[in-house]
Amino acid sequence: MHRRAHVMLIVETSLAYGRQVLRGISRYVVSHQPWSLYLDLRELMVEPPEWLESWEGDGIISRSTTPELAAKLLRLKMPTVDLTDIHGDMGLPHIWTDNVAVGRLAAAHLLERGFRHFAYCGFSGHYWAGLRRDGFRAALAEAGADCQILESPWATSRAHSWEEQQREIADWLARLPKPVGVMASNDMRGQHVLDACRRRELAVPEEVAVIGVDNDELLCEMCDPPLSSVVMNAERIGYDAAALLDQLMEGHAPRERISLVEPLGIVTRQSTDVLAIEDTLVASAVKFIREHACEGVTVDDVLKKVPLSRSVLERRFRKFLSRSPQEEIRLVQIKRVKQLLAESDLALEQIAELAGYRHAEYMSVVFKRETGQTPGQYRRAVTG
Repeated sequence: MHRRAHVMLIVETSLAYGRQVLRGISRYVVSHQPWSLYLDLRELMVEPPEWLESWEGDGIISRSTTPELAAKLLRLKMPTVDLTDIHGDMGLPHIWTDNVAVGRLAAAHLLERGFRHFAYCGFSGHYWAGLRRDGFRAALAEAGADCQILESPWATSRAHSWEEQQREIADWLARLPKPVGVMASNDMRGQHVLDACRRRELAVPEEVAVIGVDNDELLCEMCDPPLSSVVMNAERIGYDAAALLDQLMEGHAPRERISLVEPLGIVTRQSTDVLAIEDTLVASAVKFIREHACEGVTVDDVLKKVPLSRSVLERRFRKFLSRSPQEEIRLVQIKRVKQLLAESDLALEQIAELAGYRHAEYMSVVFKRETGQTPGQYRRAVTG
């Protein structure tokens, strides 16, 4: 009888992200050679078990790797896939979310809503949070916008009193120019920001729009108002981590020691469901496009809804959104195509119809031009 590999999973089960990672690992194990698994039930950032150094297993997938543990595992040559993005590269093969892409995606979301003032609220001392901040700030800089920043240590959120930390965030928010689009480093931080807004009686999303990261549905829906959030591809990370560990346990060197997985998109909830555009006619036109672009509307259809000439509408769109009405229609359609490719098994013909394209071939041409990938390449990249 073939001996099953003994694998330890040090992955938190207290957060939705960790549970999705485990779901991806499970999907891989079910469809390949089964493992004998030890799952270390835990919170994020809890120290690994002390007996791990003397464990005589075959491989490890860890979300709680410390620099000291990484050094020991490298010395022991224990096959390990590291999913810990708190400390940066510790020399182990690792698979992470592309956190710079997360920040850029959040920036694009707020820019699309017409905001001109931006801020970032996050945690200091965590590698992943710094990358998200840098991606957010870089995307805004490319658009000619500045970004105010407030960061505090993760430990502060537990070591200090809730009232103390909320007072700090509330005072900071009160000083920001309004309206302002705020990226929180994760959904927990997003909940902190929304609570601070309520304490200062700042209207969300009209004065302060807030977007988090992780799309922890329970936490996002519990927020007041519900929190928009960047959707991570944690299940893909888990699946790829299991596949990589299988290679390592068979004695194969990884093709790449560092692998990054892009986020899937954004779930828009009430916390950013606003258009911060001073021109009411442009705001009305954008609202119409976002509601009807996937029905195949054209710029002529938009002009029937607003009393403006085509040239004036074009000029005002470029003033407030830095793009044309046609580009706005295309942007909404491409987002819908991405969502359907990632979340369904629909054929391209069906996706084209649902996204407002008459022909799948034309949709594919536009998609390749806008994203640099064919629809098939994009689907494989996000679903594995």
